[in-house]
Amino acid sequence: MIFEHEIPSGSRLYFGRSAQLKRQIENIAVERLEALGFEEIVTPIFSYHQHESFSDLKPLIRLNDAQNYAVTLRADSTVDVVRIVTKRLGRSMLSKRWFYVQPTVVFPTKERHQVGAEVIGGTFGESINTTIEIVKALEMTPILQLANIRIPHLLSEKYGVSLELLRSMNIERLLESALPWMERLVRLHSVEELSDLTPFPEDIAMELGKIKEAAAQIRYDNIIVSPLYYAKMRYYDSLTFKMFESNRLLAMGGVYVVDGIEAAGFALYTDECIAYKLNRAE
Repeated sequence: MIFEHEIPSGSRLYFGRSAQLKRQIENIAVERLEALGFEEIVTPIFSYHQHESFSDLKPLIRLNDAQNYAVTLRADSTVDVVRIVTKRLGRSMLSKRWFYVQPTVVFPTKERHQVGAEVIGGTFGESINTTIEIVKALEMTPILQLANIRIPHLLSEKYGVSLELLRSMNIERLLESALPWMERLVRLHSVEELSDLTPFPEDIAMELGKIKEAAAQIRYDNIIVSPLYYAKMRYYDSLTFKMFESNRLLAMGGVYVVDGIEAAGFALYTDECIAYKLNRAE
Protein backbone atom coordinates (compact mmCIF):
# COMPACT_ATOMS: atom_id res chain seq x y z
CA MET A 1 0.00 0.00 0.00
CA ILE A 2 1.22 3.52 -0.85
CA PHE A 3 0.04 6.14 1.61
CA GLU A 4 -1.03 9.61 0.51
CA HIS A 5 1.98 11.28 2.14
CA GLU A 6 4.59 8.92 0.69
CA ILE A 7 7.11 10.01 -1.94
CA PRO A 8 9.07 7.65 -4.21
CA SER A 9 12.38 6.38 -2.86
CA GLY A 10 15.24 8.42 -4.28
CA SER A 11 13.20 11.56 -4.81
CA ARG A 12 13.86 14.73 -2.81
CA LEU A 13 11.78 16.66 -0.27
CA TYR A 14 13.12 19.82 1.36
CA PHE A 15 11.28 21.99 3.88
CA GLY A 16 12.12 24.43 6.64
CA ARG A 17 15.86 24.61 7.30
CA SER A 18 16.84 22.24 4.49
CA ALA A 19 14.83 24.22 1.92
CA GLN A 20 16.44 27.41 3.19
CA LEU A 21 19.90 25.88 2.83
CA LYS A 22 19.11 24.74 -0.70
CA ARG A 23 18.16 28.26 -1.74
CA GLN A 24 21.22 29.77 -0.01
CA ILE A 25 23.61 27.32 -1.70
CA GLU A 26 22.10 27.98 -5.12
CA ASN A 27 22.05 31.77 -4.63
CA ILE A 28 25.68 31.94 -3.48
CA ALA A 29 26.81 29.73 -6.37
CA VAL A 30 24.85 31.81 -8.91
CA GLU A 31 26.24 35.08 -7.56
CA ARG A 32 29.80 33.78 -7.88
CA LEU A 33 29.26 32.40 -11.37
CA GLU A 34 27.64 35.58 -12.67
CA ALA A 35 30.49 37.63 -11.19
CA LEU A 36 32.90 35.42 -13.18
CA GLY A 37 31.05 36.14 -16.42
CA PHE A 38 28.93 32.99 -16.71
CA GLU A 39 25.46 33.18 -18.24
CA GLU A 40 22.56 30.99 -17.17
CA ILE A 41 20.93 28.34 -19.31
CA VAL A 42 17.95 26.11 -18.46
CA THR A 43 17.88 23.06 -20.69
CA PRO A 44 14.71 21.04 -21.46
CA ILE A 45 13.88 18.20 -19.11
CA PHE A 46 13.08 16.10 -22.21
CA SER A 47 15.86 15.11 -24.62
CA TYR A 48 16.23 13.17 -27.85
CA HIS A 49 19.96 12.56 -27.37
CA GLN A 50 20.64 11.51 -23.77
CA HIS A 51 21.17 7.90 -24.86
CA GLU A 52 24.30 8.99 -26.75
CA SER A 53 25.92 9.94 -23.42
CA PHE A 54 25.31 6.61 -21.68
CA SER A 55 26.88 3.27 -22.53
CA ASP A 56 24.34 1.63 -20.20
CA LEU A 57 20.81 2.82 -21.00
CA LYS A 58 19.25 1.41 -17.83
CA PRO A 59 19.45 4.72 -15.91
CA LEU A 60 17.40 6.55 -18.55
CA ILE A 61 13.68 7.15 -18.03
CA ARG A 62 12.18 6.83 -21.50
CA LEU A 63 8.98 8.30 -22.93
CA ASN A 64 7.58 9.17 -26.37
CA ASP A 65 6.71 12.54 -27.88
CA ALA A 66 3.57 13.45 -29.85
CA GLN A 67 5.03 11.91 -33.03
CA ASN A 68 6.01 8.77 -31.09
CA TYR A 69 9.74 9.54 -31.23
CA ALA A 70 11.66 8.25 -28.22
CA VAL A 71 12.64 10.87 -25.66
CA THR A 72 14.24 10.58 -22.22
CA LEU A 73 14.12 12.68 -19.09
CA ARG A 74 17.26 14.71 -18.39
CA ALA A 75 19.74 12.35 -16.71
CA ASP A 76 22.79 14.52 -17.43
CA SER A 77 23.15 18.22 -18.23
CA THR A 78 26.69 18.51 -19.58
CA VAL A 79 26.29 17.07 -23.06
CA ASP A 80 22.95 18.81 -23.68
CA VAL A 81 24.42 22.18 -22.67
CA VAL A 82 27.40 21.81 -25.04
CA ARG A 83 25.23 20.65 -27.93
CA ILE A 84 22.54 23.28 -27.46
CA VAL A 85 25.04 26.12 -27.13
CA THR A 86 27.20 25.08 -30.10
CA LYS A 87 24.57 23.65 -32.45
CA ARG A 88 21.23 25.32 -31.67
CA LEU A 89 22.31 28.74 -30.39
CA GLY A 90 25.53 28.66 -32.40
CA ARG A 91 27.09 31.87 -33.58
CA SER A 92 24.19 33.98 -32.32
CA MET A 93 25.67 33.54 -28.83
CA LEU A 94 29.11 34.96 -28.07
CA SER A 95 29.33 33.55 -24.55
CA LYS A 96 31.37 30.40 -23.98
CA ARG A 97 30.66 30.23 -20.23
CA TRP A 98 27.34 28.81 -19.09
CA PHE A 99 25.83 27.63 -15.81
CA TYR A 100 22.63 25.87 -14.84
CA VAL A 101 20.68 25.16 -11.65
CA GLN A 102 18.51 22.12 -12.28
CA PRO A 103 17.93 18.51 -11.28
CA THR A 104 18.66 15.33 -13.16
CA VAL A 105 16.60 12.16 -12.85
CA VAL A 106 17.52 8.53 -13.48
CA PHE A 107 15.65 5.24 -13.31
CA PRO A 108 13.73 4.34 -11.34
CA THR A 109 13.13 7.51 -9.25
CA LYS A 110 16.52 8.97 -8.35
CA GLU A 111 16.52 12.77 -8.33
CA ARG A 112 19.71 14.85 -8.00
CA HIS A 113 19.86 18.63 -7.72
CA GLN A 114 22.99 20.36 -8.93
CA VAL A 115 24.60 23.64 -9.89
CA GLY A 116 26.74 23.02 -12.93
CA ALA A 117 28.90 25.03 -15.31
CA GLU A 118 30.49 24.39 -18.68
CA VAL A 119 33.12 26.44 -20.51
CA ILE A 120 33.44 25.82 -24.23
CA GLY A 121 37.18 25.66 -24.90
CA GLY A 122 37.81 25.97 -21.15
CA THR A 123 40.76 24.66 -19.16
CA PHE A 124 41.04 22.36 -16.18
CA GLY A 125 42.49 25.14 -14.04
CA GLU A 126 39.58 27.43 -14.86
CA SER A 127 37.04 24.74 -13.99
CA ILE A 128 38.61 23.69 -10.72
CA ASN A 129 39.36 27.21 -9.46
CA THR A 130 35.76 28.25 -10.13
CA THR A 131 34.56 25.28 -8.09
CA ILE A 132 36.98 26.10 -5.27
CA GLU A 133 35.79 29.72 -5.18
CA ILE A 134 32.17 28.57 -4.78
CA VAL A 135 33.06 25.98 -2.14
CA LYS A 136 34.96 28.60 -0.13
CA ALA A 137 32.01 31.00 -0.40
CA LEU A 138 29.83 28.21 0.99
CA GLU A 139 32.26 27.87 3.92
CA MET A 140 33.08 24.24 3.12
CA THR A 141 36.57 22.71 3.23
CA PRO A 142 36.33 19.26 1.63
CA ILE A 143 39.23 17.19 0.35
CA LEU A 144 40.18 17.93 -3.25
CA GLN A 145 41.24 14.85 -5.20
CA LEU A 146 43.18 15.28 -8.46
CA ALA A 147 43.29 12.46 -10.97
CA ASN A 148 43.98 11.76 -14.63
CA ILE A 149 41.79 9.08 -16.21
CA ARG A 150 44.36 8.67 -18.99
CA ILE A 151 46.80 6.99 -16.56
CA PRO A 152 44.58 3.95 -15.81
CA HIS A 153 43.87 3.60 -19.53
CA LEU A 154 47.60 3.62 -20.32
CA LEU A 155 48.22 1.02 -17.62
CA SER A 156 45.56 -1.17 -19.19
CA GLU A 157 46.40 -0.63 -22.87
CA LYS A 158 50.20 -0.71 -22.64
CA TYR A 159 51.22 -2.34 -19.36
CA GLY A 160 48.63 -5.11 -18.95
CA VAL A 161 47.02 -3.84 -15.73
CA SER A 162 43.34 -4.72 -15.57
CA LEU A 163 40.92 -1.79 -15.37
CA GLU A 164 38.79 -3.91 -13.06
CA LEU A 165 41.79 -4.23 -10.73
CA LEU A 166 42.19 -0.46 -10.77
CA ARG A 167 38.46 0.10 -10.25
CA SER A 168 38.52 -2.07 -7.11
CA MET A 169 41.90 -0.61 -6.02
CA ASN A 170 43.26 -3.99 -5.04
CA ILE A 171 46.58 -2.67 -3.72
CA GLU A 172 47.99 -6.10 -2.93
CA ARG A 173 47.45 -7.33 -6.48
CA LEU A 174 48.81 -4.09 -7.95
CA LEU A 175 51.98 -4.41 -5.90
CA GLU A 176 52.48 -7.90 -7.31
CA SER A 177 52.96 -6.31 -10.72
CA ALA A 178 56.34 -6.82 -12.39
CA LEU A 179 56.46 -3.11 -13.20
CA PRO A 180 59.40 -1.70 -11.18
CA TRP A 181 57.73 1.70 -10.69
CA MET A 182 54.27 0.43 -9.71
CA GLU A 183 54.87 0.61 -5.95
CA ARG A 184 55.89 4.25 -6.23
CA LEU A 185 52.79 4.99 -8.32
CA VAL A 186 50.55 3.22 -5.79
CA ARG A 187 52.01 5.22 -2.90
CA LEU A 188 51.87 8.59 -4.65
CA HIS A 189 49.32 10.74 -2.80
CA SER A 190 50.63 14.29 -2.46
CA VAL A 191 51.51 17.11 -4.85
CA GLU A 192 55.02 17.23 -3.38
CA GLU A 193 55.62 13.63 -4.49
CA LEU A 194 55.19 14.76 -8.10
CA SER A 195 58.41 16.78 -7.95
CA ASP A 196 60.50 13.91 -9.40
CA LEU A 197 58.89 11.93 -12.23
CA THR A 198 62.06 10.32 -13.57
CA PRO A 199 61.31 6.84 -12.10
CA PHE A 200 58.28 6.51 -14.40
CA PRO A 201 58.19 5.68 -18.12
CA GLU A 202 57.81 8.66 -20.42
CA ASP A 203 54.09 8.25 -21.16
CA ILE A 204 53.11 7.82 -17.50
CA ALA A 205 55.40 10.69 -16.47
CA MET A 206 53.77 12.96 -19.05
CA GLU A 207 50.29 12.31 -17.66
CA LEU A 208 51.51 12.74 -14.07
CA GLY A 209 53.06 15.99 -15.23
CA LYS A 210 49.62 17.23 -16.25
CA ILE A 211 48.41 16.69 -12.68
CA LYS A 212 51.51 18.52 -11.42
CA GLU A 213 50.91 21.47 -13.76
CA ALA A 214 47.24 21.62 -12.75
CA ALA A 215 48.11 21.58 -9.04
CA ALA A 216 50.40 24.57 -9.54
CA GLN A 217 47.39 26.59 -10.74
CA ILE A 218 45.18 25.69 -7.76
CA ARG A 219 44.69 27.93 -4.74
CA TYR A 220 43.66 25.32 -2.18
CA ASP A 221 45.37 23.53 0.70
CA ASN A 222 43.49 20.27 1.26
CA ILE A 223 44.68 18.37 -1.85
CA ILE A 224 45.40 14.70 -2.48
CA VAL A 225 46.64 13.09 -5.69
CA SER A 226 45.12 9.82 -6.92
CA PRO A 227 46.95 8.77 -10.11
CA LEU A 228 45.35 5.29 -10.12
CA TYR A 229 41.79 6.53 -9.63
CA TYR A 230 39.55 4.93 -12.23
CA ALA A 231 35.82 5.01 -12.79
CA LYS A 232 33.92 4.47 -16.00
CA MET A 233 32.94 7.99 -16.95
CA ARG A 234 30.73 9.14 -19.79
CA TYR A 235 32.96 11.87 -21.22
CA TYR A 236 35.88 12.64 -18.90
CA ASP A 237 39.02 11.00 -20.28
CA SER A 238 41.85 13.16 -18.94
CA LEU A 239 42.21 15.45 -15.92
CA THR A 240 39.40 15.17 -13.38
CA PHE A 241 38.75 16.27 -9.82
CA LYS A 242 36.43 15.40 -6.97
CA MET A 243 35.67 17.26 -3.76
CA PHE A 244 34.39 15.13 -0.90
CA GLU A 245 33.97 14.90 2.84
CA SER A 246 33.92 11.37 4.30
CA ASN A 247 31.80 9.45 1.77
CA ARG A 248 29.90 12.53 0.63
CA LEU A 249 30.69 13.67 -2.96
CA LEU A 250 30.17 17.44 -3.01
CA ALA A 251 31.54 18.38 -6.43
CA MET A 252 33.13 16.84 -9.48
CA GLY A 253 34.51 18.07 -12.79
CA GLY A 254 37.22 17.99 -15.41
CA VAL A 255 38.06 18.45 -19.07
CA TYR A 256 36.26 16.53 -21.79
CA VAL A 257 35.37 16.38 -25.49
CA VAL A 258 31.79 16.29 -26.81
CA ASP A 259 31.25 15.89 -30.57
CA GLY A 260 34.83 17.04 -31.17
CA ILE A 261 34.37 20.14 -28.99
CA GLU A 262 36.82 20.58 -26.11
CA ALA A 263 35.31 21.93 -22.91
CA ALA A 264 35.72 21.98 -19.15
CA GLY A 265 33.09 21.94 -16.46
CA PHE A 266 31.92 20.86 -13.04
CA ALA A 267 28.86 20.01 -11.01
CA LEU A 268 28.21 21.04 -7.42
CA TYR A 269 25.86 18.45 -5.92
CA THR A 270 23.33 20.48 -3.98
CA ASP A 271 21.76 17.59 -2.09
CA GLU A 272 25.12 16.52 -0.69
CA CYS A 273 26.03 20.11 0.21
CA ILE A 274 22.77 20.43 2.16
CA ALA A 275 23.51 17.21 4.05
CA TYR A 276 27.09 18.41 4.72
CA LYS A 277 25.86 21.66 6.27
CA LEU A 278 23.08 20.02 8.27
CA ASN A 279 25.58 17.50 9.64
CA ARG A 280 28.03 20.28 10.60
CA ALA A 281 25.24 22.14 12.41
CA GLU A 282 24.38 19.18 14.66
